[in-house]
Amino acid sequence: MEATVIEMAALGRAMHPGMMYDCRSDSIIPGISLWDNETIKKGVVSSRQPKTDLKFTSSDSLSEKAKLLDVSTSLSASILGGLVDVGGSARFLRDNKSSARQSRVSLQYSQTTRYEEFTMDRNITFHNILEEQTATHVVTAVLYGAQAFMVFDLIANENEDKEEIEGTLNIMVKNIPFIDIEGVGGLKMSDGEKKMSDKISCTFYGDYELEQNPTTYLEALQLYKELPSLLRKRENDAVPVKVWLYPLVHLSKKAATLDREISRMLITKTESLLEDLGNAEIQCNDLITNTTINNFPDVRRRLKTFQDFLGIYKMMFLKSLRRLIPAIRGGKVQEKALTEIIAIHQKSPFRAEKLNQWLENNQSELHLLNLYTQQLSGVPVLKYSALMSSILIDPSVDNVVCLCFTSLKYEDPNLSILTKFLKVDEFENLITVPEPAEQLWFQRPELNEKMKHSFFLFRSFFQANKDEAQIRFVIVSVPDPSNPGISIRLYKKGKLVDSAFQPVSKPPAPKVSIQDKNIILKLQKSPTGSTERFRVEYRTPHVSDSEADVEKWEVTDTPDVQENFTLTDVKSANQYWVRYRAISEVGVSETSDSVLFFRQGKLKFSVGQTWNWELYSVITDLRTQMMGNLATSKWSPSNIQSEVIRLSNNPVSNNIYS
Repeated sequence: MEATVIEMAALGRAMHPGMMYDCRSDSIIPGISLWDNETIKKGVVSSRQPKTDLKFTSSDSLSEKAKLLDVSTSLSASILGGLVDVGGSARFLRDNKSSARQSRVSLQYSQTTRYEEFTMDRNITFHNILEEQTATHVVTAVLYGAQAFMVFDLIANENEDKEEIEGTLNIMVKNIPFIDIEGVGGLKMSDGEKKMSDKISCTFYGDYELEQNPTTYLEALQLYKELPSLLRKRENDAVPVKVWLYPLVHLSKKAATLDREISRMLITKTESLLEDLGNAEIQCNDLITNTTINNFPDVRRRLKTFQDFLGIYKMMFLKSLRRLIPAIRGGKVQEKALTEIIAIHQKSPFRAEKLNQWLENNQSELHLLNLYTQQLSGVPVLKYSALMSSILIDPSVDNVVCLCFTSLKYEDPNLSILTKFLKVDEFENLITVPEPAEQLWFQRPELNEKMKHSFFLFRSFFQANKDEAQIRFVIVSVPDPSNPGISIRLYKKGKLVDSAFQPVSKPPAPKVSIQDKNIILKLQKSPTGSTERFRVEYRTPHVSDSEADVEKWEVTDTPDVQENFTLTDVKSANQYWVRYRAISEVGVSETSDSVLFFRQGKLKFSVGQTWNWELYSVITDLRTQMMGNLATSKWSPSNIQSEVIRLSNNPVSNNIYS
């Protein structure tokens, strides 16, 4: 390729006129030069070049960051491969998001102060340097200045709209230049913005010497106002921002050369590949830091294993990239060598499609665990067997009812594939391995129905018995292939008595009939579990009616599972709500739906005279029912008389289900 002068970002590296540089590996060659120090000093011409610039970005990609620092595509490749040790403000290139919930806006403030150029009309002092072929270029000019990056981050919680958070953060950061910190004029922050500013963190990367780096929005705001004067007061503290490199081959045909550049397309593919791996790392990190996962060690172990494998694979790829880039530029290997390792990746189990699929599966598993545990917020999750043992040996506890996740401990077939795939030392030696098509436990439709059924049974039984001191409810993970998914376990006096326990559950609503002034309830056994007897609950209606107000219910237990039960102590001429529970050896069920019935008395009336009602409490309901039965909106004595006579002659209960 034609040898031309290269303009390059310094990226915090200590570069000066006369310094040797190897463009094949993008590395500084210290300790050698073509001229002695005195010659270089005399040959440098300096001129002022003041300039200030301000930019913002919401992107976290390397390509967008590189644009801010004026990094070429070729230098980006070296950064990707880890060939360039960046410093100062350029450390911004290495700062990546750690969470998908993270909103980010970066502010770049840049200044230039002077330009130094080394005139090439000086005689070369050390000709042997050219023949050693350790360098390809020499630094002939340097632009000095300073840059600062303030990276503002805001983490959205699960209940917040991430797009709204990003929009607010973007506005607040872009308003920094217009905010008067003295409070006179300018833009003033609203209460909402002040509250938001407390949540914003700031990371500073700069070429300025500060006593303390800002870590909050307000500290960054204060520093921004001071930045213009920092370099003006200490101009000698300016650092190289940009350099110009002159090809040594123009000085001697024996000098080393940059034979070829890697194509932009391949560099873009490489960058995309590494960003895919980075996104997978972010997703994995979010899953591992989820609070629910701490309660399930088996799930956490799989994610940590995946995270480790991903790190190993990325390190292997970067190692290969770091070796290939200088070799391709120096003409030792062909560009197709890089094409080949990209092709290996695209067929590997670490390609984006497979990584996303595995992470989505684990997210689904974690979402299921999260859903179930959140809906049982009053039930503790026991992640260690020792915690379970301490409950089982508690003498005050007769029964322990466990909701067990029985399929969390399994050998993930995809992790097994990754293990086999990584059993080589060099990336180029990686081989394709067959990929599994196994369905995971939480993806099986028949198990989902079974799990929902077990979950609802457990939750219903817990709600009905949570205040009973002799019963404890817990959530655990216990491997049990015979009961995949979820099962309910019952321990009595510390011993497992049923690994597929079916507690009693909500029975059907009672049927009420009135026979010779007796209130007969027809009760039914619980659809699940073993019903030993019933608990009947009844009460009169109240103005502020609430079935949840248990204190107001009269309670009586049946001696056995008799399905017909006569309700006594019921006063005449009153309305009543009635419901019941199934009772088992372990505990009681959720209550049935409540039924409203009328215990009717006699009505005394005389047409044309004042009505004498004994059913004072039902007058409104009776009036509504009469008008409905008569299909009339007129409330007349003749209508009332005929309807009351009909109702009095047919004293049937009226069931109203709550």
